[in-house]
Amino acid sequence: MTDPSQPDPFRPAPARDPHGVIAAETFRKSRGLWRVLAFIAIAIAIIVGLGRFALPNGAHTDYVARLVVDGTISTDRARLASIAALAEDDAVKAVIIAINSPGGTTAGGEELYQALGRLRAAKPTVAVIGELGASAAYMTAIATDRIFARRLSIVGSIGVLYQHINAGKLLDTIGVDLDKVASGPLKAEPDINEPMTGAPRASIAALVDDSFQWFVDIVAERRGLSRAATLALADGRIVTGRVGVQNGLIDAIGGEFEARAWLATARDIPADLEVKTVWPLPEQGFDLIGTFLNGQARAVLGLSQSPITLDGLVSLWQVGRAS
Repeated sequence: MTDPSQPDPFRPAPARDPHGVIAAETFRKSRGLWRVLAFIAIAIAIIVGLGRFALPNGAHTDYVARLVVDGTISTDRARLASIAALAEDDAVKAVIIAINSPGGTTAGGEELYQALGRLRAAKPTVAVIGELGASAAYMTAIATDRIFARRLSIVGSIGVLYQHINAGKLLDTIGVDLDKVASGPLKAEPDINEPMTGAPRASIAALVDDSFQWFVDIVAERRGLSRAATLALADGRIVTGRVGVQNGLIDAIGGEFEARAWLATARDIPADLEVKTVWPLPEQGFDLIGTFLNGQARAVLGLSQSPITLDGLVSLWQVGRAS
């Protein structure tokens, strides 16, 4: 007699649920897939982490640094830190400032001028102007030991401006009336609904003139010009690189090749040293992914990829939108 508590070896096994079999197999495969994906994610995180501490901080080979000043200039703490680090890096034998900018804020230009002045005291520096080096960008260039530009580069535009929009008639048309309570007669002046006249205009003019006089002073000092000669060039005009050489605004016609040759002959910097771009900092890992996604989102929304709004006093040669 067989024990009822023991399974009958001769009884056929119950049929397995086909849906359960499929579900179990799918779960087994998906679990393996997630393990692979987790391994890949960990590997990427390790590579990104190592990349942050690799070049250029880990490299000690001598090189020439290239600092790019491109687009609209404004103050930038990260850029300041990069410039300060170049001055302390023994591997950096010279610095090329590659400029292609219409200018920007007066504070941004001043920040670059002073930072590059400190760098110039520690390393040979040379500016190379591409298409454009005007206003605050020209202020940046004169902080270096020597300035090169193409024959047809646009340089100059020594000056400062403050722009005001009088939208009073528009606001009257749409029925908007602005009012305010201010602590003084010049607080928040000039108003957007009024012309810039009287005391507000005089106040802004004094602000512009103070910045302009300083701009003229540093151009005269750095370019070895008399103040009278500098003032004659400081009416806001732009000139080509060829004219800039003639009137003393730049030193020579050329680009990075000529700049390297000058560093070799005048500062004994070996011509075969590698040139490394140190600013802007290269984007890595998740920073790069975030920038890409942000750019795609702005493109979908029809927004500019470089949303920079300048408010206040600027030293900028403005280029109109292409038709």
